[in-house]
Amino acid sequence: MNILEEIFAYKRLEVAAAKEAVPASEIQTQVADLPAVPNFAAALRNPDLPAPRLIAEVKHRSPSKGILADPFEPLELARTYATNGAAAISVLTDKKYFGGSLDYLLQIAELDLGVPLLRKDFIFDEYQLLEARVAGASAALLIVGMLSKEELTTLINAANELSLTALVEVHDEKELELALTSNAKVLGINNRDLRDFSVSLETTERLRPLIPAGITVVAESGIKSQEDIARLAEAGVQAMLVGEALVTADDVSQKVRGLTRVAVP
Repeated sequence: MNILEEIFAYKRLEVAAAKEAVPASEIQTQVADLPAVPNFAAALRNPDLPAPRLIAEVKHRSPSKGILADPFEPLELARTYATNGAAAISVLTDKKYFGGSLDYLLQIAELDLGVPLLRKDFIFDEYQLLEARVAGASAALLIVGMLSKEELTTLINAANELSLTALVEVHDEKELELALTSNAKVLGINNRDLRDFSVSLETTERLRPLIPAGITVVAESGIKSQEDIARLAEAGVQAMLVGEALVTADDVSQKVRGLTRVAVP
């Protein structure tokens, strides 16, 4: 069992327990009264921001690197991201492996920063999409590597019904084909192989030409420098998701401005 399989096995137990505590029907009743959220897909094509636009991640730790930020101040991070040019904010909500929390997402949403929020977790059940929407997310991550075509299509459709954008993550050609045939509109190319945590920007460079025009493409993982951004811009991606390089920076504001190339007074 690789780490991704281990995580998903745990998630199935976690979601089952959550459903037992708060039934889906109870969460569903809250959805109709929720306010509109910023459009995630539109933000990744914002003409006022240079491509690739930044999705800045609120991330406490990872299985491969351990604790990344200590002390960890998710609300302050989110404010810093939003005020320094990030197009969107990704919030890790997995607690066991990444030190995240659904409460972080809710609290950041309550700050009303004016940028869309992505729930980044290991999602396989419509219940998790309901949780994301109620917590204030505009988008949710779907990892193709752990979903069947039927599951992926069902989740994309469910996300659409909840006014959530599905960020559909792939790592290789087989996963990309599955995503494209499932009507994904926003694709994430993960440069990290979640099976062994190896990272290469060549993954984005290899897969990007295979994606039709009109689909928004996000490069994920391994992005740290201006040189990396230049490679991604050359590859033609609309956005990039960066976490570790931001939360470990000595000056987070400066790092965000460096990655967004946005002049902020």
